[in-house]
This record gives sequence, structure tokens and C-alpha cells, in this order.
Amino acid sequence: MISYLDHNATTPIRPEVVDAMLPWLRDHYGNPNSVHSLGQRARAAVERAREQIAALLGAADASEIVLTSCGSESDALAVAGAAWQASDETKGKRRKIVTTKIEHDAIRVLTGQLRRRGFTALEAGCGAEGVVDAGELKAMLDDEAAVVSVMHANNETGVLQPVAEIAAAARAAGALVHTDAVQSLGKIKIDAKALGVDLLAVSGHKVNAPKGVGALYVRRGVRLAPLVAGHQEKNRRGGTENVASIVGFGLACELAGRELAVASPHALALRKRIEAGVLRVRGARLNGEAAQRLPNTAHFSFDGLDGHHLVVALDLEGICVSSGPACSSGASMPSHVLTAMGVPAGLATGSMRVSVGWGSTDADADRLLAVLPKAVEKLRAAAVAA
Repeated sequence: MISYLDHNATTPIRPEVVDAMLPWLRDHYGNPNSVHSLGQRARAAVERAREQIAALLGAADASEIVLTSCGSESDALAVAGAAWQASDETKGKRRKIVTTKIEHDAIRVLTGQLRRRGFTALEAGCGAEGVVDAGELKAMLDDEAAVVSVMHANNETGVLQPVAEIAAAARAAGALVHTDAVQSLGKIKIDAKALGVDLLAVSGHKVNAPKGVGALYVRRGVRLAPLVAGHQEKNRRGGTENVASIVGFGLACELAGRELAVASPHALALRKRIEAGVLRVRGARLNGEAAQRLPNTAHFSFDGLDGHHLVVALDLEGICVSSGPACSSGASMPSHVLTAMGVPAGLATGSMRVSVGWGSTDADADRLLAVLPKAVEKLRAAAVAA
């Protein structure tokens, strides 16, 4: 029996989503860009899913949704596409990208690549609770800023960021604003219009849809230089649409929106139950404790042990958690997020992220809390002996 407490890494596909996808894998194989009946049936399914995704994001119209392969591609299209477009339109005047030290690697690595290609890329820091310093970021804005990218909720700590405040300042400076809302989707309400952003990235596998499908909200009127050439997605992203996965993503978004009022309080209750139990463990610390966080996410550090070893020890007991983001788990080194927060290296390397979601129960939480104290002490004893 597995207690899965790693929903920020990925989520199980809901049975209803699988059922909705199957006909598009077995029977309805038309290309949605074909004019015959099989193609148009697929096109109608894609457009229905686009509407479902738009509704969950608070988009004004479904045409503002660009379908992609994942959240990382959505981030790249938003930031690189906006930066290239702004540079071209201003004849090289706007070539500055402003972001933060706590972004996902999809943004951090991308901005490094753009920096090597002649763009300026600046990163604002955060406070000890993991909240971006909005004042520091605003001071980086000027008439050279092309795009500002600030994540909606941090993928490691779950800490919510002042996106609306930053967006207002960035747009006043003439820059486009992007937010990575991959971790927020389905966990809290997202309203792209209320946030004041121009671009917002999400991913299907974080909301009980399949891996390999994502979306980018692009506010009406915003122009991006495409990364993948082609006429699909209104010339914004080439490539034949992944109909089955898009259908699944659309339904998952509809279900998440319908159930949010119940799912979010349930996740918060589980999170608080887990936090109360974990903090009884000697040397445990809750990162971002005083900040507003996603209802499902708790990030801990333990003095005197290696977080990767703790994940393995819990896995042997049938409990799935992580020591950081899934894209870098396995590396026993402080995460860039905890480093930016000023968490000492000795604590930062001994981290554990617990994230609940659809299907998580009190029994899963209790199982973790029963096993964790002994696992921590055993690893500490081994570290001292070594």
C-alpha cells in the first residue's frame, strides 16, 4: 500500500479523465486541423477543452488559451516569446528580463540562456519566509524592461507571491507580465484578469490530467514570437494538437473548478494535521510558516540529516514525499529557493516537501507521522556514526 504525499511533483490521473481520453486514443483519430468530419470532430473536442481550461484560469475568452506540451514550454513561450517580440518591436531597446531568485528552473535556466544571447536578466530576492521582495523588483523596472516573470506559488514551499502588486508596476513601466501558476492550478482560485498578468502558464499533470499537456494564457492583444513555427494555435504554437491529452486536461480543469470549494479546505486540514505532527519531531522546522501558502503544501527542514536519504527511508515504508522539486530530487545540496530564503546549508540539505491532493486521506497523514520520527532519528544516528 502506497501513501502518496507528493502531489506537487505530479498527480494521479482521475478515472473520469482516463475515460474521457480513451475514445480519442482508440476511435476518433482525426487531425483537428483537417476539414473532413473526423478532423472537425477532433477540433470540436479541442475547443471544448480550451473553454474548460479558460474557465478555470479566469480568462476573458477561450481564444486566450494556447495549448502546449507542458508547463515548462508554456513558461518558455511566455518569457522568451515576449522578450524576442519586445526586442524586435523596439529595435533592441527593451532587452531586459526581470524575475526572482525563487523561480522554477524552467525560468532560471531560460533566462540564463537569454542572458548569453545579449539580454539583461535580473533577479529580485525574497525574505526569510520566501515572499519575493516586491520593492526590490520594482526598482529594477525601467523603459528597457521587456518582460517580468514572478511565479504565483512557489513549487517547493507553496508560498504565494505578490503577483498582482508586481504586475501593476510592471505594466505601468511598459513591460509584459508572466506568472508561472503551475503549482496553483486546482489548489486555489486563479483569476488571470484580477492578477493583471499578460501571460500565465499551467500544466495538466499537476491537476490530475496526463503528463505532456499544458497551456499558456495569453491576454488578448499580446503578441509573442513563437518558439515552434506553424499555423496551429492561431500561429502562436505550431504542431498538431495532442487531442486525447487536451480532452483530459479540459475535463480535469472542469472537475477541479467544480470541487475547489471542498477540495481546498480538505487539503488545508490535512496540511495542518501533518504540520502539527512533524513539528513535534526534534529539530524540525517549517519553511515559510508565517507566509500565505498553498493549502496542500508543507516544506520542512531537519537538522543533522540528508533529505534525500529521508525520502528513501520513507519510500521503503511505502510513503512518497520529496526532498525538493521533482526535476532536481536526488541531489543532496541546498535548493536555490531555501538559499534565497537564508536557510542555513545544514538545514537546507535536510529538507522534505509534503504535498497532498486528490485522494489523500487522514490515514496517509497518520502513516507518515507514525513512521517519520524513527526514520529521522535513525538517519541522524547513522550520520553521527559515519
